[in-house]
Amino acid sequence: MNLAIMGAIEQGLLFGILALGVYLTFRILNVPDLTVDGSFALGGAIAAKFIIDGTNPYLATLLAFVVGGLAGAFTGVLHTKGKVNALLAGILTMIALYSINLRIMGKANLPLLREDTLFTYVKDLSIPNLTVNGVTLLTGVSVVFLVGILLLKLVIDWFLHTDLGLDLRATGDNPKMIRSFGVNTDTTTIIGLALSNGLVAVSGAWVAQYQGFADVGMGIGMIVIGLASVIVGEVLFGSSSIFRVTLAVILGSIVYRLVIALALQAGLNPSDMKLITALIVIVALTVPTVAKGIWRKQAVRTARGGNGHA
Repeated sequence: MNLAIMGAIEQGLLFGILALGVYLTFRILNVPDLTVDGSFALGGAIAAKFIIDGTNPYLATLLAFVVGGLAGAFTGVLHTKGKVNALLAGILTMIALYSINLRIMGKANLPLLREDTLFTYVKDLSIPNLTVNGVTLLTGVSVVFLVGILLLKLVIDWFLHTDLGLDLRATGDNPKMIRSFGVNTDTTTIIGLALSNGLVAVSGAWVAQYQGFADVGMGIGMIVIGLASVIVGEVLFGSSSIFRVTLAVILGSIVYRLVIALALQAGLNPSDMKLITALIVIVALTVPTVAKGIWRKQAVRTARGGNGHA
């Protein structure tokens, strides 16, 4: 496989963390959270600033998770305690984070090219490429990323089966029912939003270290990319269980990045990528519905034909 495809797989794995975060709010809590665009850049800004100031990249990434979680919790408090519409609460936090990110970074762009980062640590491991019959399937970097995100996926799977995780799932499915059992849905919503945006910020921190810089505008459109990964993953790989759907979300992120890479290789302009993203989401949303309608009509016709012969 060529370098563009290899790079797409590496990016897909990193953005898979973002997709898992978006999945928690979009599917588990059933909340449209636009904080993502701000918290992704916040994670990159925090990681870049602390790494440049001499902080260990592991600690800087952990700080990105904590601060991203605080941003998500703020959106949750606005929505549950302030009674602000969830969509508006996310927009307000996202707008506020733009100025906060500029304050953190001190300027619009922070380069990391001469700094030790998690990405340089991974490269220094010199993990060999995964090759079958002379064809490179995964780079050594991708193998490390894959192991890391699968471990994270298993942790999320475990969490969603704990009592608190079940409360989160019930809050999204039927808040009235779960409140009748004495669960405070305001608290579960705030926790879910905090966890989601913490993951999104970690993704931003990783991407900033991978690409070698953090930019104040790096979060623009991240919610759409996250939604595209979730929807494409569910359509292509199914969502019958928590284990399956979290894996599908990660694979959806890789598929999305591969589609983008192939579109660029086909000669499309990079400025067209937002349009490509929108088209991917539209296709993923409409094709299954149309196909189900066709199959249902076909089944009805077949049944009527069978009755007629009888």
